[in-house]
Amino acid sequence: MTSGRAGDDRPPRALTVVTWNLFFGRAKPPARRDLFEAFAGTLAGWQWDVALLQEVPHWWPRQLARAVGADAYAAVRTARHELAPLRRLLARRLPDLLGSWAGGTNAILVRRGTIAARRRLLLRWLPERRLALGVRVAVAGGDVWLVNLHAEASSRQRAARDLDRALAAARRWADTSPLIVGGDFNLERSLVSQLALRHGLAYAAGARLDHLLVRGFARGRVAPLPPPTSDRGAQLSDHPPVRAVFGPA
Repeated sequence: MTSGRAGDDRPPRALTVVTWNLFFGRAKPPARRDLFEAFAGTLAGWQWDVALLQEVPHWWPRQLARAVGADAYAAVRTARHELAPLRRLLARRLPDLLGSWAGGTNAILVRRGTIAARRRLLLRWLPERRLALGVRVAVAGGDVWLVNLHAEASSRQRAARDLDRALAAARRWADTSPLIVGGDFNLERSLVSQLALRHGLAYAAGARLDHLLVRGFARGRVAPLPPPTSDRGAQLSDHPPVRAVFGPA
C-alpha cells in the first residue's frame, strides 16, 4: 500500500470546504430545463477552497471546474452510465423526467492548491455502485487529504457500513496528515458522530444527511450559505449545502 504521507504533516492555513449534493442538476419545484448555468454560477459565487460534490451529472465536472475557477478536479462515476450519450441528451432536455436515471458522479473541485495524489475505494456494487473518492491537496503551509462519499440511500445499516469503510480508508490514505471527510452520508448526526469518533475524527458541520468530519485541524467554524436558487426562484437541489472553515489545530 502506498503511504498518504507527503513529507509535511503540518496543517495548512485556514481551508474553506463545502459539501453539496447537486440532485442530478435539478431544482424544487422542477425547473423543466437544464440548470448547469444556475449551479455553476452559484458555486462560482461562493467562497470555498475545496468543494465535495455528489449526484453531479456525469458530463458536468470538467465544465464546472472551468466555470468556478477550479485548478484541478477529480471525479468518479457512481451508477447508471450505460448509454451515456443518450442519457445526457435526454437529461438536458428532460432533466426532471429522467431524474437520477441520467447517471451521477462524485467530484472534488479544488480552487486553492493542486491535487498531488488520488485514491478511490469501491464500497459496494449493490443495490447501487458506491465509492469513496480521496485526494491529497498540496497547499501553502502543508498538505491535507479530503475524502468525498455518497453513502447508500436505501438502508441506514448499509449507509453506516459505507461510512465506516470510507473512514477506515481515509485514515490509511492520510496516514498522519490532516484529514477532512465530507459528503452525503444518508445518516443522522448522532450516528455519524459515533463513527467519526471510532476513527479518530471530530464532527465539524452538517445539515440533515450531509456532513463534514475533521482530524488535524480545529473543529471548524460553520459558515452558512444562503439557500441556493435559480434565476426563477426555484430551489437548486433538494439538499442544503454545508460549508465550514478549518484552521490549524
